[in-house]
Amino acid sequence: MNKANKGRIDWLITLAPFILIMALAGYLFLFPEQSNDVIGNVRFFFGDTVGIYYLVMGIGVLIISLFLSFSKYGNIVLGEPNEKPKYSFFAWGSMMFTCGLAADILFYSFAEWVMYATNPHIAELGSISEWAGVFPLFHWSFIPWAFYLVLAVAFGFMLHVRKRNRQRYSEACRPVIGKHADGLLGRVIDLFALFALLAGTATTFSVATPLMASILVKLFGITMSRTAVTIIILLITCAVYTYAVLHGFKGISILAKTCIYLFFGLLILVLLISGQGRFIIENGVQSLGKMVQNFVELSTYTDPSRSNNFPQDWTIYYWAYWMVWCIAAPFFIGNISRGRTIKQTILGGYIFGVGSTIVSFIILGNYSLGLQTAGTADFIKVYEETGDLYELILNIIDTMPIAPVILVIVLITMIAFYATSFDSIAYTAACYSYKKLEEDEQPHKLIELLWCLLLIVLPIALVFSESSMSNIQSVSIISAFPIGIIMIIMIWSFFKDAKKYIEERDAVKKKAK
Repeated sequence: MNKANKGRIDWLITLAPFILIMALAGYLFLFPEQSNDVIGNVRFFFGDTVGIYYLVMGIGVLIISLFLSFSKYGNIVLGEPNEKPKYSFFAWGSMMFTCGLAADILFYSFAEWVMYATNPHIAELGSISEWAGVFPLFHWSFIPWAFYLVLAVAFGFMLHVRKRNRQRYSEACRPVIGKHADGLLGRVIDLFALFALLAGTATTFSVATPLMASILVKLFGITMSRTAVTIIILLITCAVYTYAVLHGFKGISILAKTCIYLFFGLLILVLLISGQGRFIIENGVQSLGKMVQNFVELSTYTDPSRSNNFPQDWTIYYWAYWMVWCIAAPFFIGNISRGRTIKQTILGGYIFGVGSTIVSFIILGNYSLGLQTAGTADFIKVYEETGDLYELILNIIDTMPIAPVILVIVLITMIAFYATSFDSIAYTAACYSYKKLEEDEQPHKLIELLWCLLLIVLPIALVFSESSMSNIQSVSIISAFPIGIIMIIMIWSFFKDAKKYIEERDAVKKKAK
């Protein structure tokens, strides 16, 4: 890297998260038990004491997404007024879906209903067969994608309409915070954003990679511990997404399409050969109907008496989880949405993103739920006895015809998902390192490489310290709290700037007449 390039790098923004993450990783390595206790206590405050904050954020952002789509703002083109979309709907949707959802969608699709089935809240609502399949659809559909799409529109407007050359959260807040975007406040916003980015990455990697390790151990009879195999998988996946990101958007696009083909191929295969096709479709449609019918109640349930802690354990965690993923995914979606209107971006995102997500949970989740309902298998009992979700998923796949083939496809698809998600994250983080970066300019390869490596450090530490699922979730819940405040400023900034843009555009049209 030459001197000119070095001078353009914001070393505080680049190195401060690196030092913080290395320090946190070191703490997790050296004091695993104490660190888990500390994380658990901090999570209780954010997830329980002030948990309603996340629920209000979710409802608010969903309403804003619908308003943006059907108001005057919906007709704004993210680019020049007559510009056409840069990518086809399929290519755009593939990159959006795979950058927004990592391999954890497969992990949760197979077995999430089992985790809900053991919670007293399901019994309060009705039977397991009726309600256990509803919550995965709720937690992975409209509100989570609303977080992505509203911010994607704000970033796309900033990049393609206003042509701003600082691709950061602080720049998106400029219409409200003004010159402070260049000062201490801007630095604080960007540091919070990058730390949340790394926390979201750590959560995702730590949740799903042990499943990949379990599949490898089962397929090849590996004698190493699952933790050791998991760390090896993390390093291999890091190599794959590093290779893709160093080849720019072309590499990301090819990887995204490959991932989508693998993903839908797996879903079609399970639907056709599982012998549960009728139950999968019928219960899936019923669960979707229940989710839509009870959406307001599901969105506002707080369990004030703490009789089951369901929203604290799940809904609040999920909204926080998606909020920390809002650092990279919306930037990337906004970047690839050039030429689309705000309405097309939001509604297209709901069609492709939410639609694909719902199909995954309906097919993979209802396969095992169908066996449970028919009494053919008792996955709930297996989970209660072992508490091992990874072994549970292997048990579920073992009941399928050609189970080894399914295992191989799941493994390859998970690697493709991770690689596609994290090459977009590494690209976004690399853009953050620059004081200024023009619209079509790419970050230096060494900066991209630095972030590719940094993204893997905290996940390895969490896996090594054998953090519980609760503590892995806590990393996201804690990091999401300040991000929610920044998101509010950013959305406010977008409306302020977009209103000004419409007034300027209308004045030009009026003058031309």
